[in-house]
Amino acid sequence: MNRLLLALLLPAGLLAQSAIVIETPMDPPEWALLERALLEANSDAVEAFAAKYVDSRGYLLHTPRWGTLDGPDDAVETYFNWTLLYALGGADSALKLYDKGLDGHLLQYGEMRTKLTELARNGAYHREFITQSDWFHTGEGMRGFMLYGLAAPYNPLYQERMKRFAEMYMGHDPNLPEQNYDPEKKLIKSIWTGSMGPMLHKATTYDWVGDPTPGTFHLLHNSAGRGEMLDLMSWYPKMLAHCQDYLDSVGDNPLNLGATLLGFNAYAFSGENKYRQWVLEYVDAWAERIAKAGGMIPTNVGLDGEPGGEYNGQWWKGTYGWNFTIYDGEIEQVASRNTYSSGPYAGFGVAYLLTGDRKYVDVLRKQIDILYDNKKVEGGKTLLPTMYGDPKGYKSNGKPEFYQYSPNLHESELTQIYLWSMDRNDLARLDTKKGWIGFLEGNNPNFPVEALRRDLASVRGKVEEARHDPTSPDTRLADYLLGLSPAATDNLTQLTLGGYFGNSKLWALHARLRYFDPSRGRPGLPKDVGALVEKLTSDSVTVQLVNLDPVESREVLVQAGGYGEHVFIGATVGGRRRAVQGNTLRVHLAPGAGAKVELAMERYVRRPDLTLPAGIVPRQ
Repeated sequence: MNRLLLALLLPAGLLAQSAIVIETPMDPPEWALLERALLEANSDAVEAFAAKYVDSRGYLLHTPRWGTLDGPDDAVETYFNWTLLYALGGADSALKLYDKGLDGHLLQYGEMRTKLTELARNGAYHREFITQSDWFHTGEGMRGFMLYGLAAPYNPLYQERMKRFAEMYMGHDPNLPEQNYDPEKKLIKSIWTGSMGPMLHKATTYDWVGDPTPGTFHLLHNSAGRGEMLDLMSWYPKMLAHCQDYLDSVGDNPLNLGATLLGFNAYAFSGENKYRQWVLEYVDAWAERIAKAGGMIPTNVGLDGEPGGEYNGQWWKGTYGWNFTIYDGEIEQVASRNTYSSGPYAGFGVAYLLTGDRKYVDVLRKQIDILYDNKKVEGGKTLLPTMYGDPKGYKSNGKPEFYQYSPNLHESELTQIYLWSMDRNDLARLDTKKGWIGFLEGNNPNFPVEALRRDLASVRGKVEEARHDPTSPDTRLADYLLGLSPAATDNLTQLTLGGYFGNSKLWALHARLRYFDPSRGRPGLPKDVGALVEKLTSDSVTVQLVNLDPVESREVLVQAGGYGEHVFIGATVGGRRRAVQGNTLRVHLAPGAGAKVELAMERYVRRPDLTLPAGIVPRQ
């Protein structure tokens, strides 16, 4: 049996690890010093934030409310990247504080009660999962939890929760009064789902907004701005008016593809095939519906399984859909809010992680192609349509067409497609002179230093704002503190892992590399080690590794892929090719040593796996 076949069949850590030794001295690069400074600053800032805003029970010091404007999803989203920070190499405290904050959040919002909506009459959570909400908001609140397996995959409470949550969406949960998922039609039955099952009737504005709450607050979900305070009882009618056209709920919605992250993670740590099968079954069903709509992603699927089934075949309608042009009574103007892409990039992305099948990328690319095929050029600027349907409004039945053009060229979505496919044709619509992509293309050499400096300034600014924060728990709502959460991790993810998170806030880690620290038995870059991914191709990644300690050596385990889904097949250091085979590489860095390492790899040839590599034994 050859080594590649073994790689396909065995979980992470069971292949013999290859090893290389780097002894060449390297002057400490500025980017490496900034990486280490940012990891430390992030960790210190998280501790400072928690000391001020989280009490001994883990309760966030604010006024809890039900609703999507400033409710439970915003409260727990405050800790959205703390698990990722730990997995990158941040302090142990980042993970401990996330655990404290999550457990406290479940208790705090479990105590909340509403009168005007049934959804939180007995608390916002049932069986530790939101009672009912849409995956735009559920996904925001679960970002940190979805990446928890990268930090502590063997935590039994994490594993039990993830399995339990995944099975709420697989059509056979005996604790649900009505199943969220219809296995015959292969659909999630409503935009509102959760531990109470699907909402199979129109929502109310109270479901979206919650009860009126006495007091004066910094209301961020309004036009008043961060610095102004409003009496919530007086503003409450406007909050209801904000959601007056959000009431259609029945039928599947592309946002629901965010639920596949639950099944993906349950499979990644357990290896139980039922989770993989469900994810692919559901994503494949969406692929068929998208094909029926000519490559457009339908924004409603009827309970009959057909695109537009709740709107006489008009697949472009639906809450948050292509034709979701409404009158927002809070800001007193017409607004268009189409979120078609959030769920599909999560769902089709994890299907690609599970299979390596390019057909999942092709679906997303075709949707982008359609938008570019309908572009306009005005004043030398390319404009793409953001909406489709009847431009006169969501409730009208006129002839559908593209409308509301914008300079948003979907760079986030295009970046994801390119990084998954590594097809140079997918690079054509991206600006290869600027940003991280420009750096990878060799055209923006200063990006790492500039980006890390900006992040350090951001952390410093958030801490300073918190230090002088004039609010008190009785004057701030959940979304206010989300704006003060200080950790900056996007550029660390890109620069150290070759990974990228899109704009959708529905997260799985798509990355070329991960790191583990054998000396501490945990994920993340070891102390004093810097890593810079500087080039990506379809079959290789080039990374600089450096040990900043001039006295002590360091060892780092390098893994191929965020979930071990890739395999190394060779390494070139200093012009010399080394024999490497497997999905982990042990690198010994002598004191003050560093080098550029080109790692040849086969991508998407192993099952995604959260098993820790051999030699990584978490401290209890």
